[in-house]
Amino acid sequence: MSLKKSIAKYFDDKKGNAKGEDLLDYFISVLILINVLAIILESYKEVYTTYKAFFTVLELFTIIVFSFEYVIRVWVSDLISPELSPTRARLKYIFSFMGIVDLASILPFYLPFIVSLDLRIIRLLRLFRLLRVLKLNRNFKSLAVIRSVIVKTKNEILVSAILVFILLIIASTLMFYIENKAQPEAFENIGQALWWAVATLTTVGYGDIYPITGLGKIMSAFIALLGIGFVALPTGIISSAYIEEIRSQKQATKCVCPHCHKEINN
Repeated sequence: MSLKKSIAKYFDDKKGNAKGEDLLDYFISVLILINVLAIILESYKEVYTTYKAFFTVLELFTIIVFSFEYVIRVWVSDLISPELSPTRARLKYIFSFMGIVDLASILPFYLPFIVSLDLRIIRLLRLFRLLRVLKLNRNFKSLAVIRSVIVKTKNEILVSAILVFILLIIASTLMFYIENKAQPEAFENIGQALWWAVATLTTVGYGDIYPITGLGKIMSAFIALLGIGFVALPTGIISSAYIEEIRSQKQATKCVCPHCHKEINN
């Protein structure tokens, strides 16, 4: 077996079964989580000042690892998708969701060397490092269950989102006309009323904008009660589909006797 085929087994997310593949997945996953923790710690000035050298080394090490991983995935993509020509196989990976995530997680590091950027833009690009956490979807196979559930329930979730959006628009418009005269600074336009509607419908209730008229308070209470049902609707849909997906996978892994067709206890 050629070296390229051996390496490809480690990076084939669907059929890879090489020894040590799990170890590689865990290494990448831990490195991603360490990076996310580093981003959080860097926001503390005293921590960043004290351990600036460590954060720099960690970032360089991470960039080297992820850059190496990206190049290898492009290199072996023709073996992972043998039904396509080498060029099309590489383009398939490069423009796939995970390929874009892989590139976006390292590109901000290289951009300042390619084009001249304002320092504030460079700091903003560092936020793209958080995209590395999306790579966990590849390394933890159990997360594929969640992705499968979302794909299966996308139509139901879309309908729920549309209903919530319509309710937000209606509620914010009504509240604007109800409260505008009483407190024009708080409900100056429908956009500000929309912020109130979002906070109320999600039952967050920040309290920075709230109705003071009797009709407005009744409206607010009504919207809050609707929010309990409408906002919780997608959660119920996803939960139900998740339980069904787990049950289906368990059924698929059951061993059945080929003679009596009874389940065999492992």
